[in-house]
Amino acid sequence: MPGLLRGMARTAVVAGTATAVSNRVSRRQGERWARQSYDQQQQYAQPEPQYVQQAPPPAPAASNADRIAELKQLADLHAQGVLTEAEFAAEKQRILAS
Repeated sequence: MPGLLRGMARTAVVAGTATAVSNRVSRRQGERWARQSYDQQQQYAQPEPQYVQQAPPPAPAASNADRIAELKQLADLHAQGVLTEAEFAAEKQRILAS
């Protein structure tokens, strides 16, 4: 009888060890498959669109009629003595450059 108990105990230990090893292998393989699946999903995922903020369009250039009116007003101010020669020249350049 002691030989029978010893044989059963040995079988139980071997079976328990085999079950533990099998569970560990299954868990590691499942984690590896999950990681591979995640990597594949990331590879085929659409990239998030990049939004570019555009600068507002430049203000429309003043028409020739507006420029002429500004230059006439500027000349009147210069003739009245409100603007100096340097101020008049600077403002005239600004108007003509726009």
